[in-house]
Amino acid sequence: MKHTLSWSVMVAIFALGASAARADVDKKTERVWKAKCASCHGVDGKGKTEQGLKVDLPDITQATWQKANTDAKINQKILDGSTKEKGAVKLEMDPYKDKLQPEQVEGLVAFIRSLAG
Repeated sequence: MKHTLSWSVMVAIFALGASAARADVDKKTERVWKAKCASCHGVDGKGKTEQGLKVDLPDITQATWQKANTDAKINQKILDGSTKEKGAVKLEMDPYKDKLQPEQVEGLVAFIRSLAG
């Protein structure tokens, strides 16, 4: 019994440590999101910011958007940015390939997935 209890305690401690490590990554990713993405996409990903409404951003929390956009497509959009036109106005999302590390981009993709409603 004592051996089983010790094993259970060790497993619990390991799980707590792993959760804490993930929480740190999530907080870092959230800071990147807020610094680089939220001004247009919103903290919640719904795109209802002044800039997001101006450029008609989609609500990336919607299941239809999430299903239509693969992780690879989201990753590429973050790296390369995008350009579209609305009326006579050219709308751009800055590319982040020279501004973010690969693990930051991966974290953003996971964060975007976590916003799914």
